[in-house]
Amino acid sequence: MSLLFATIDDPPRPQQPFLLLQSSIAQSSIPLLCQILAKNLKTRSSNHFLLFSFVYPPPDILKDVLILPENIETFDWTDTIPGYDDNWSDSRAAILLAAERAPSGSIEVVIDSIDTLCSDVGSVSETYKFLVELHNLIRARPIPSRLVLHATRPSKLVPLLAQPSFSPSITQLIVHPPVLLTHLARDYLTPPPPASLKAKFWTAFLPLSERTHDVERLVYGASGEGSGSTIEMVVEILIRGGEGSGRKRGIERELEGWSLLNSTCDLTKLESLREIWIKKTVTEVALDPTQNMSFNLSLTSSQQESRAQVPLPYAHEGKQTPDSAGSQRNNAYNILRS
Repeated sequence: MSLLFATIDDPPRPQQPFLLLQSSIAQSSIPLLCQILAKNLKTRSSNHFLLFSFVYPPPDILKDVLILPENIETFDWTDTIPGYDDNWSDSRAAILLAAERAPSGSIEVVIDSIDTLCSDVGSVSETYKFLVELHNLIRARPIPSRLVLHATRPSKLVPLLAQPSFSPSITQLIVHPPVLLTHLARDYLTPPPPASLKAKFWTAFLPLSERTHDVERLVYGASGEGSGSTIEMVVEILIRGGEGSGRKRGIERELEGWSLLNSTCDLTKLESLREIWIKKTVTEVALDPTQNMSFNLSLTSSQQESRAQVPLPYAHEGKQTPDSAGSQRNNAYNILRS
């Protein structure tokens, strides 16, 4: 089963109570977050959801939800900016209070985004301490409870949140623009697997994907599309399992596709990557050795006729003419008679 499909459509695993989505200026993961939240609200009616918005208003994140259910609470802090709003107050206390007062049972807390929250707080360490406290509250709830965080690369918080000290298990979804894979296939001759070896691809992909300015140049440069696609995207899935997860490996990393039309899909199904998978037949034309020479080697028509009239040496060697064959037979007959 696809790792991305399991993340979106399957219920949270007991060992995966933490989901981290990462956007960038070149590619937003908000369409993916919208789909995850919409499916969760539809299939997990027993869970209580808390959505805290700092960047995108709740209606934008819940646009895929036709009828808003009663088991979700939304908190909109997109209009409150410290230093510009007299009514601004620290949102950390309100978030913790909402998580504590949520109905008994499983809860799912979604924050968009932790980088804006960190900017409001004004301290990376204080924001991290708050997220640790919030995560502990969620883990104390019945399974399957989950913390869903949205971050933007580069982020000072993500390296801290990705450590096992914050959560032994994590599902991390990092979105990339499809043009990044096209660039690797064209300029580095390294298309994604199965067109190339996994080890070779990841060696080229990971360093380039972390150079955010280079990726932004591919999207916003002279030959770029000018913005990240909201129709298709490439998703890097990183899953680290906790104790008792039953995983053979500590970390799984895959690259899959997502499209608005097909949801989770293989990379070969993305229309934006179609040129990578099409095998172009290259017809190699044999070069004429007489071309591009300083003198002319071609013969005129009269020269070709004269050449055809010249007898080839040894052309008739070993072959008998009709006359010679007949004389040989007569000689043999005469010898027998005598």
